[in-house]
Amino acid sequence: MKQRIARFMYGRYGIDKLCRTLVTVALILLVMSTFARSNLLYFLSLGVLVYSYYRAFSKNIQARYKEAMAYERFKGRIKGMPQRIRDMKTHKIFRCTGCGQRIRIPRHKGNVEITCPKCKNVFRGRT
Repeated sequence: MKQRIARFMYGRYGIDKLCRTLVTVALILLVMSTFARSNLLYFLSLGVLVYSYYRAFSKNIQARYKEAMAYERFKGRIKGMPQRIRDMKTHKIFRCTGCGQRIRIPRHKGNVEITCPKCKNVFRGRT
C-alpha cells in the first residue's frame, strides 16, 4: 500500500507550508461555519480545502513553486510589520531614487541629504 501511494505521488508537487496553511484555514472556517450556522463559510472552507488538495496533487511543479514563494514573501512582509510600526515613531523610511533601496533616517532632523549605501546616489528628504 505504501508503495502504491509513493508511485501515485511521483511527479506531483506534494505538501508544503502553503498547503498546510490552507488546510488549517479550511478547518478554522469549517468550525466557524458550524457555530455560526453559515452555508457561505461552509462552502468557502470546502473551496479552500479542495484548492489545497489540488496543489498537493498537481503535476505543474513550477507554478506551485511560484505560489509557494509568493506566500513566503507575503509571510515575510507580515512578520516584519511590527518592527516597522515601532520604527514609525522614531524613524522615517525613504526610498532611493536610483535603486529603490529603503533607507531608515531618524525623525526630527529637518531637511537632510541622504546618501544611498547601495548605489551612492545622493538625494534630499525631510524627516
